[in-house]
Amino acid sequence: MAQATVQLGLDSFGDISVDAQGNANSAAQEIRNHVEHAVIADRAGVDAISFGEHHRGDFAISAPDMVLAAAASRTEHITLGTAVTVLSSDDPIRVFERFATLNAISNGRAEITVGRGSFTESFPLFGYDLADYELLFEEKFDMFAKLLAEPERFSWNGTHRRPVDNAVIMPRTEGGLKAWVGVGGSPQSVIRAVTHGVPMMLAIIGGSPRRFQPFVDLYREAQHKLEISLPLGVHSPGHIAETDAEARNQVRDAWLTNRNNIGRERGWGPSGPAEFEAEADHGSMYVGSPETVARKIADTVKTLGLDRFDLKYSNGPVRDEHLRRSIELHGTEVIPRVRELLAD
Repeated sequence: MAQATVQLGLDSFGDISVDAQGNANSAAQEIRNHVEHAVIADRAGVDAISFGEHHRGDFAISAPDMVLAAAASRTEHITLGTAVTVLSSDDPIRVFERFATLNAISNGRAEITVGRGSFTESFPLFGYDLADYELLFEEKFDMFAKLLAEPERFSWNGTHRRPVDNAVIMPRTEGGLKAWVGVGGSPQSVIRAVTHGVPMMLAIIGGSPRRFQPFVDLYREAQHKLEISLPLGVHSPGHIAETDAEARNQVRDAWLTNRNNIGRERGWGPSGPAEFEAEADHGSMYVGSPETVARKIADTVKTLGLDRFDLKYSNGPVRDEHLRRSIELHGTEVIPRVRELLAD
């Protein structure tokens, strides 16, 4: 990989943000805000922006392809993707058709990251049994990977649905649909990505990125054995402001609110400011001034040999005006500085 040409993007789960008075925005307003975020990112020179799919009260976006379609009509250059599309509780054919349509609307700027998702609300919502968690993703990912080849006629057979026999899948794309698979860090997921020929987007949301080196090594070893070459991406949270102190002050409480709300559901112990500061100092929280964030991103890109780094710019109920400034700084100051550091 030519590190100076690494793709540098942004992503969001559609976290409900707050206005200047600290009042939570409505889900509808948050969706409109995210369309504006894509516009700001496009004008600032960000390479890609991705929105995640969730079905719960603290995240507004349940249909990212719809939000991305709106953004496509108001942007010109930026790649439009997901982080992630929950493939296990969706139909792979419909997923492919929706994103092939987005690809047409955006003149080839669509991409998709599929995954199991880090939340499970979509399973009961759409009538799936969590006992089938592994089987559903295994079969649907296999089906989706075959759809990416865009055969003239598509056939598939598995256990979770009726067979597909000699079907026509429309619309066909003009140059293929770019896809990633989100991986949280299990060896089985790494091998699955390589054997299906779908690049890995590694979610590193805590601790030093260096602890994921064994998964990166496995990813490359598996490619070597199969004589293929796939790009590697990483997604991590962060926030940018004019100074390190401003950035930490703007995001700290919101990050802790988000972390502890999810932690209560999952049985985690409570988090406090010391954990946030440790992640900002030594872990995978890319927070600070443009120079601080750029240096930390460049270090991760060089350490893991990345082709793509996406900064998760929404982290709980942060003020929307701060999110917009963070997006702008990422494009106008952080990305050019990362490229300088990598070129050096």
